[in-house]
Amino acid sequence: MAVSLESLDLPSRPGVYLFRNSDDRVLYVGKAGDLHNRVRSYFASNPDRVMIPELVSNSTHVDCIVTNNPSEALVLERQLIREHKPKYNSRLKDDKSYPFLALTNEDVPRILYTRHPPADARIWGPFPNAGAAKRVVQLLRRHFGIRDCKELLPQGCLSMHIGLCSAPCIDGTGYSQSVAAAAQVLDGSGRQLLETAMDFELAAQTRDLIDSVQITLRQQVISSKYYRDCDALGFASRGDLAVITVLHADSGVVKAQESWPMIHRQDIGESVACFVAEHYANHTPPRLLLSPTPLGEWLEGWLCERRTRPVEVRVPARGDLATLRKLADQNAQVQLERIGNKQSGSLEQRAADDAAKLLGYESLDHIVCFDMAQLQGAERVGASVVFNNGRPAKKEYRSYRIKGDALDDLQMMREVVGRWLKRQESWPDLI
Repeated sequence: MAVSLESLDLPSRPGVYLFRNSDDRVLYVGKAGDLHNRVRSYFASNPDRVMIPELVSNSTHVDCIVTNNPSEALVLERQLIREHKPKYNSRLKDDKSYPFLALTNEDVPRILYTRHPPADARIWGPFPNAGAAKRVVQLLRRHFGIRDCKELLPQGCLSMHIGLCSAPCIDGTGYSQSVAAAAQVLDGSGRQLLETAMDFELAAQTRDLIDSVQITLRQQVISSKYYRDCDALGFASRGDLAVITVLHADSGVVKAQESWPMIHRQDIGESVACFVAEHYANHTPPRLLLSPTPLGEWLEGWLCERRTRPVEVRVPARGDLATLRKLADQNAQVQLERIGNKQSGSLEQRAADDAAKLLGYESLDHIVCFDMAQLQGAERVGASVVFNNGRPAKKEYRSYRIKGDALDDLQMMREVVGRWLKRQESWPDLI
């Protein structure tokens, strides 16, 4: 069935949206400052693009990934288009890319603002805010004197005269230390520079530089040099309903999001561990797993066995990895609200309704299950368990000692079910 306006339940927050078909294939990726209003516009009576009616009719649902701001949505949209190659995004498949900062691997390294960094350079980015990236370059050049010229000029250059370059072409003393210090600042470990600064005024200037650079870098949640084969788990719950979201990141950027609802018994550690064991039994674990809670040595060891290589599990408290993990929490909360708004009743009841639909029954609100056991023919017992509205009804559980002489399970089952039937006033939906 085609997606409808009534089925939409997207938040009024920035992010990207994905139109999908019945096979879960991505047909279109878009960005928005307000996901709710932007996606609703696709259902207007006079769409602004010819392809929209066809897109809507071929789509069965719309997913979203929330970001902290529209700039992050720009980067994520671009990455998802490259990843999924959606049918209706053909006009966006151009050569545009976002800028990086790079330190070249030359004898006298340069700092570059570039959209195509050299393969052997150290890079930071991408930056959707090009102006912010340029300001970082200016700050680092003015403070550390890192060159950006294409060739070394023996007589120096204009940048030397205006204080943006320490002129390593004339005297390279201390230049390598300045490059290393600039890399430390970009890596977020520049605080070490303050410990070695003897001049208090210089220390204050260095501190302000580090703060300015890190404020700019921290805005880029969607991308970071630390995102290498990484899954970030987000968790949100309301009563007995929980949602776990996985943000997949690799090659420096977030690439995809998946979410799963689950029954939550008020223990986050247990719920997350249950999900991890189930999910990664069918998927290869990543090199780095960011979790909202510790998983325990046994589960971490199992992940390493599944991957056949080391898996690092972290509960980050600060830095880029903590920011990514919190973004996963935000997306889990959005998915939780969407599920809660679309459906009523407990998660167990919804599971029972889904099972009834799958099997073609009107309902599966009352289920009774029987099983038999015996030990070398001497101890022969039967048991029944009951589920009402998807929940275990433990007060109705029963066990039975076999009274007859039968040794095969079918005859023993006949006796147990017959004894159970004598006490029933109505039939269950399924035995």
